Amino acid sequence: MRDCYDTCSMVSELKDGKLRVRGNPEHPLTAGFLCPKGALLPGWFHSPERLKTPLIRTGERGSGEFREVSWNEAIKLVADKLRETIENHGSESVLVYQYAGDRGAVNYAFPLRLFHYLNTAILDHGICDRSGQEALRDVYGTAVGMDPERITGQKLIVYWGMNPFWTNLHGFMLARKHGLEIWTIDVVRTETAKRSDRFFQLRPDTDVLLALAAAKIIIENGLYDEGFVRENVYGFEEFADYVTALSLDYVSGETGLSREELETFAFGLSEKKGVIHIGYGLQRSLAGGEAVRAIAILPALVGHRFGFIYDMKTIDRSYAEGAFLRTRPARRIPQMKLAEYIERGEVRFLYVYNSNPLASLPNQNRLRKALKENDVFVVTHDIFLTDTALYSDVVLPANTFFERLDIADSYYHRYVALNEPVARLYGKNNSEVTRLLAGALGIENPYLYESDEEVIQKVLESNGLRWEDLRRKGFVKVPENPREWKTPSGRIEFYSRRAAGRGLNPLPEYRKFSGGYPLRLLTPTYRMTVTSQYHNTHGMIDPNLYINPADAEKRGINEGDRVEVFNDNGKIRTTARLSDNVPAGVVLLYKAFWVKLLGWNVNFLTTDETVEGYGNGSAYHSTWVEVRKGQ
Repeated sequence: MRDCYDTCSMVSELKDGKLRVRGNPEHPLTAGFLCPKGALLPGWFHSPERLKTPLIRTGERGSGEFREVSWNEAIKLVADKLRETIENHGSESVLVYQYAGDRGAVNYAFPLRLFHYLNTAILDHGICDRSGQEALRDVYGTAVGMDPERITGQKLIVYWGMNPFWTNLHGFMLARKHGLEIWTIDVVRTETAKRSDRFFQLRPDTDVLLALAAAKIIIENGLYDEGFVRENVYGFEEFADYVTALSLDYVSGETGLSREELETFAFGLSEKKGVIHIGYGLQRSLAGGEAVRAIAILPALVGHRFGFIYDMKTIDRSYAEGAFLRTRPARRIPQMKLAEYIERGEVRFLYVYNSNPLASLPNQNRLRKALKENDVFVVTHDIFLTDTALYSDVVLPANTFFERLDIADSYYHRYVALNEPVARLYGKNNSEVTRLLAGALGIENPYLYESDEEVIQKVLESNGLRWEDLRRKGFVKVPENPREWKTPSGRIEFYSRRAAGRGLNPLPEYRKFSGGYPLRLLTPTYRMTVTSQYHNTHGMIDPNLYINPADAEKRGINEGDRVEVFNDNGKIRTTARLSDNVPAGVVLLYKAFWVKLLGWNVNFLTTDETVEGYGNGSAYHSTWVEVRKGQ
């Protein structure tokens, strides 16, 4: 139920007052085991740090000074402030900020009903997978690729810009189980790369060139599926002419891959008809959208209808969300531009749930300054006193997915799981708080008071699924209907008319990017966290800076030295670790640890630029820094 790619099916039970968990042995993807994060969930559930009582801020934002209050007092204050903000500044000055800290359909979507009813502003999500989604829609009309269970008949899977040994362990083990050859393409020699049959280490932002070069080699050597392309691809001739002009020597010089490596990749991909699993991290850069669009062409070249894995999100949760309650179109505020809208006075009331933006959003100095200096009332509903909660006016205790009824789909597979409560400790779920707020506001609309079970049954019905089937087995697979390419031409578009409609080159384009500092900063997720989740309970983080020995030598930095990492956004101090896994010109810090525990996180450095041509997707990895030896 967490915001985790595999979305495992978990068997949980309470024995002697203690929660125990294990992977569901009957679930085809979970296959009876949990990742290390999942195995430690009982400690998270029983954590003494869980919020038990609502809080109202009494000191400065971030000071941690609160007083405990009753639920009635907290809800009344939130409702009064919400009403006051709408009366004085209009409903669009209210923003509900939520994300997928919880994958449950009700817990994710139901609170939005209240904000739709009030005609408030809604978040336009861009933090996670947006640029890649837009790019895949340019080519296929959808970001939903191959059912991962269908890899059983394949020979090769290419993990491109992804570290599944940490972030998609069940998918990685599935590929191993069925004997697929595993190739990895990445800037960093990750734990997945170390366990792969082949590893292609390229320079940042050059993924576009590698994909185009592979396409050139496949086309010019007649290795593409001519019949499939002729019947199903739009713009092949334009694309073929486009890549003809590409110099492989130029590609080699830019990517750092030799001509032999380029040819090995292209010939192997075509011979083995490889499936490409595209990572989310890959597209969180200014080059990300173009990269995914170029990569997406390769599976079609070798004859796959949907030969990529990216998003799944199989069920339509729109009934749970209730946008039909609006009486006018929603104003959508880009997620990555929250600080900007607060600075302009356009957000006066911020309601946060399922998210910790004061850990996860970029350019934290700017965001924190905006919250301190502007008139904005902040409410956070969370399990813990997070960094975001510390900056809030009201904090409401949430419960965990072990304490409520819900259903969850997955980013990765086609199964929907039933989530049944095993115990009840502290806090209230998102739908409970929504009903309380609706009541305090005097709203009588029955859609705001539907029970969780009623909502779940109607969501299932709208997706052609039966509540009885789900209750009997605990999970069901969502049938895959006959699929079409929902592009303007009705075909796979190598020459994208949709992209051209946004003012982009209809063919994937390579661009060089640079910052005002010499080192490119990459900020991937750590093995034991899901963005900021679990830092406070699992206690397993890696705050070190990884730097190539050559870059360290230039700066007089030795293994274990204290260093300062800085740019125009901010600076942090940490310990240097010298590693050949990180190429020269690149440094690495893992993302989004809790500032209240560590004193900093990498998002004090990251850029809040967005990939404007691709839905204002995030560009975390387009950050440049300098490193110097600490005092």
